[in-house]
Amino acid sequence: MRPSLAFACFLLIVPLFQFTAFSSSSEQPAVLCHSDERLALMQFKESFIIACAATLSSYPKAASWGSRGKDCCSWDGVECDQMTGVVIGLDLSAACLSGSINSSSSLFRLLHLQKLNLALNHFNHSLIPSALGNLSMLTSLNLSSSVFSGQIPSEISKLYRLSTLDLSNNLDTNPFRRLLELRKPDLKSLIQNLTNLENLDLSFVDVASPVPSVLANFSSLTTLNLERCGLQDMFPSAIFQLPRLETIRLSNNSNLIGNLPEFNFSTKLKTLELWNTSFSGELPATIGNIDSMEFLELGYCSFRGLVPSTLGNLPNLKFLDLSINYFNGSIPATLGNLTKLNYLNLQGNNFSGFIPPELTNLTQLTHLDLQQNKLQGSVPGSIRRLQKLVYFNCDYNRLGGILEVDPFLELKKLQNLFLSMNDFRLVSRNHSNATGAPLVNIGLRNCHLTEFPYFLRNQHRLQLLDLSSNRIEGQIPQWMSKVSVETLLFLDLSNNSIAGFDEFPLLLPWSNLQYLKLDSNILQGSLPVPPVSTVFYTISNNSLRGGIPQLLCNVSSLSILDISQNNLSGNIPLCLSNSSKHLVVLKVSSNNLHGAIPSGWASGNRLKMIDLGRNKLQGRIPQSLMACRMLEYLDLGNNQIGDAFPSWLGSLPELNILILSSNALYGTIGDPKSNLSVFPKLRVIDLSRNRFNGALPSGYFERWISMASLGGKNSQPIYMVENWAMTINSLQVPRSFAYSMTITNKGTEMKYPVIIRTLAAIDFSCNRFDGEIPESIGNLKQIRLLNFSNNNLDGGIPKAIADLTNLESLDLSRNELEGRIPLELSSQLNFLAFLNLSDNHLTGLIPQGRQFDNFESSSFDGNPGLCGKPLVKECNSNSGAGGLPTPSSTSSEESGGLDWKVVLLGYGCGFLFGAVIGHVVIKKKPNWFAKIFSETHRRRQRS
Repeated sequence: MRPSLAFACFLLIVPLFQFTAFSSSSEQPAVLCHSDERLALMQFKESFIIACAATLSSYPKAASWGSRGKDCCSWDGVECDQMTGVVIGLDLSAACLSGSINSSSSLFRLLHLQKLNLALNHFNHSLIPSALGNLSMLTSLNLSSSVFSGQIPSEISKLYRLSTLDLSNNLDTNPFRRLLELRKPDLKSLIQNLTNLENLDLSFVDVASPVPSVLANFSSLTTLNLERCGLQDMFPSAIFQLPRLETIRLSNNSNLIGNLPEFNFSTKLKTLELWNTSFSGELPATIGNIDSMEFLELGYCSFRGLVPSTLGNLPNLKFLDLSINYFNGSIPATLGNLTKLNYLNLQGNNFSGFIPPELTNLTQLTHLDLQQNKLQGSVPGSIRRLQKLVYFNCDYNRLGGILEVDPFLELKKLQNLFLSMNDFRLVSRNHSNATGAPLVNIGLRNCHLTEFPYFLRNQHRLQLLDLSSNRIEGQIPQWMSKVSVETLLFLDLSNNSIAGFDEFPLLLPWSNLQYLKLDSNILQGSLPVPPVSTVFYTISNNSLRGGIPQLLCNVSSLSILDISQNNLSGNIPLCLSNSSKHLVVLKVSSNNLHGAIPSGWASGNRLKMIDLGRNKLQGRIPQSLMACRMLEYLDLGNNQIGDAFPSWLGSLPELNILILSSNALYGTIGDPKSNLSVFPKLRVIDLSRNRFNGALPSGYFERWISMASLGGKNSQPIYMVENWAMTINSLQVPRSFAYSMTITNKGTEMKYPVIIRTLAAIDFSCNRFDGEIPESIGNLKQIRLLNFSNNNLDGGIPKAIADLTNLESLDLSRNELEGRIPLELSSQLNFLAFLNLSDNHLTGLIPQGRQFDNFESSSFDGNPGLCGKPLVKECNSNSGAGGLPTPSSTSSEESGGLDWKVVLLGYGCGFLFGAVIGHVVIKKKPNWFAKIFSETHRRRQRS
C-alpha cells in the first residue's frame, strides 16, 4: 500500500476508534453536542410548563435535561448525528409540555432537524409556527393531538423532503370542535410539492374541499388518513390503486362521494375505512383479489346490490363492517371461509333468506351483528361452535320457530346476547344450576316469553336486562331480587302482564340501578321505590294504589319520573317539587291525586316537563312555578283548580305548551301588562272547558311570536323528546322519553304520543268569551289547530283567518257569528282538513273550490241563512255570490216552533259544570226542552 493511501486510512480509522472507545466507556461518554444547540434546547424547555396529569400515559422527557450532563445527545428524546454531533431528531411526544409556541422559538435554531415529534402535548391553541418552513431537512413532522389551532401555514409546503406529515387530532372535545383548518393554502396547495410523502395524516383537520387528484401521483404513499375532514365531492378512485398504498381512512366525511374501482392482484391494501361517507354503487367482485386486506369498514354508506361471493376470498381479513347500507339478497355462504375474521357487522341492510350455517365456521369470531335485516328461519344450533364469541345480535329480523337458548349458554365468553323483535319463541331445555355464559347484556324483547327465563337465576354480572313486550304473567319471582344485585344498571319489564313483586321489599334491591321501566303491566299494590342511583323511572299505565311514598324523594338522581295512569291517591308530596336538582320530567297525570298543587318549586331546578293533569287537584296555581325557568311543558288540565288566568306564567322563557283545560278557571284574560310576560315561546295553549269570559286576548295574539314565525309545513320534523343514554360495558344504550299530550283536533279528542316542535294550536272552546274575533289572530301564521267553539263570539268571521295558511283544523261552531264566510278561506287555506262553522248566524253563499269542496253539510248546519253546496238549500239566481237561500216551505211553527240555539256546556265540550251558554230564543218550549232545561238549571243552582 502506498504511504499516502495508508495515511488516509489511518485518518479515517482513528476517529472511528476513538468514538467507539468513548461510547463504550462508562466513565466519560463522548461529548458530541454543539453548545449552541444545547442552549437552544434548554431555552425551548424553559418556555413551557412541564406537568403530567396522573391519568396520562406520558412522562416529562425534558424535565431531566441539563441534569444529565452537558451532552444534549444523551438527553431523553434527543437524537444526534454520530459523526457531526448535530441534533437531527427531537421526540417530545407525550412529554407533558404545556404552553404556547411561535416562530421566535429557539426550536427553529436546530436547522439540521430531520425528525420532529411534538405529539400529545398541550400548546394552548397556538398557531402552527410558520418558521417550520425553515427546517428544510425535515423528513418527518408530527404535531398531532397537541391543541394547535388556526390555519395550517403555507410554509409547510416547502418541506419537500417530508415522508411523514401528521397534523391529526388537534381538537376540543367538549364541545367537539376541529381546531386546525386548511383554507389558504388549501389541501392541494399544501401537498402538491410533497411528492415523497409516505404517510399523510390530517384527521380532524377542517379541510372542507375535494380531495385533489394530484394525490394519485404519490407513488410512495403507504398511509392516507383523512378522517372527519369535511371532504366534499368525488373522491379520485385512482388513489385506491397506488402501488404501495396499504392504509386509507376516509371515515366520517358524509359529503364525500365515490365508488370502489376494480382491484387487481397487485393491490397491497390492508386497511380500507369508508365509514359514514356517501360512497355508493356495488362492491366490485375484484375486491376478492386483495389478499392483503385485514380491515374493511364500509358501514353507514350507500352501497347497494348483492355482496359478491368473492369477498370470502380474503384470507387475512379480520374485520368486516357492511352495516347500514342497502345490500340485499342472501348473506354469502363464502363468508364462512374467512377463518381469521373476528368482527362481522351486517346490521341495517335488506339481507333476506337464512343465516348461513357456514358462519359458524368462523371460530375466531368475537362480534357478530345481524340486526335490522329481513332474515328468516332461525339461528343455527351450531352457533355453539363460536367459543370466542363475545357479542351476538339478531334483533329486528323475521326469524321464527322455536329457538333454544341453551347453545348460547354454552359460549363461555359470551357477554352480549340480543334476540329481540323477532317471531320466535325462546325456550330453555336446561334447568341446571350451571353458570353458563357470563352474560352482561341481555335483550329478549318480544320473544313470546310467558315467564322469567330460568337461566337468569345464575347470572351474577348482568348490567342490562330487557324483557319488555312479552307475555310474562303473574308475580316477579322472589329469586329475581337476588339476580345481579350489585351490577344491574338497566331493567325493562314494560308491556307484559306482570301483577306485582313476590316478597320484594318496597325499596327495590338492585343497588346501582339507573334505568327502570315497568310501564303497561297490571301491577297492583303500592308504588315501588327504586334505589337512590336511579335516573330514569317510568311505571305508568298500571293499577297501583295508595299514596306516593315520601321515600321516592330520596332518589335524588332522578331525571325522568313517570307514574301516570295509575290509581294513586292522596296528595302530591311537597318534596317532589324541591328535593331533586336533577329532575327534568315529572309526570303524575291520570291518577286520583287530590289536594293542592305543591307550592315549593325550588329555584335552580331543571324541570322541563310538569304533567299533573287528569287528577282531582284543587286550589290555586302556585306562583312558585315561576322558579322553573327551564319549563317547556305544563299540563294542569282536567282537575278542579279554581283561579284566574295565570298571566305570570308568561315570564317563563322556555314555555312551549300550556294546558289548563277542564278546570274552574274564571274571569277575563286581558292584555299582557308588559312584553316581559307574553309567553315568548308558547306554541300550544289549551284553555278549553273553563269559565273565562270577556273579549279574546288580542294583545297576546299580537305578541305570540313563536306562533308567528315557526318553520313552515316542509320544515324538518323535530320532536319534543328528552334523550337519555348510558354506556354499558362499552355498549351505547340510547333511550328517550317523548312528551305527549291530549287536545281536541278536527273535532275529536286526540292523543299525541309525540309532539312535533312546529305544532302550534289554540283551543279556547267551551268558555264564555264574547265580542268579535280580533284581526290580530292573523298574526299567528303558523297555527295549525284553532278552536273558538262554544262561546258567545259575535260579529263576522275576520278575513285575517285566511292568513293562517298552515291551518289544518278550524272550529268556530256554536257561537253568534254572522255575515258571510270570507271567500279568502277557500282560496288560501290549502291544508284545511277540518272545518266546523255550524250553529251560528252566517248568511250567503258557501265558498266553493279547493278544500271547501271536501266538507260535508255538518260543517255548516244550524246557519239558516247559508246556501249552496254542500247544503241542500239553493241560493237565489239573482243574488250572485252573496245570494240568499230560497225560502223553505217549512215554518218555525211547523217544525215545533223552534227558532233558537241552545248549547249546553257539554254539547261538544263534555258535561262539566252543567252550565247553559249561548243565546236562547224560544217561541214554543216542547216538553222535552222544558224538562232538560229545568233539570240542568237546578243542577247548576246546587253546584
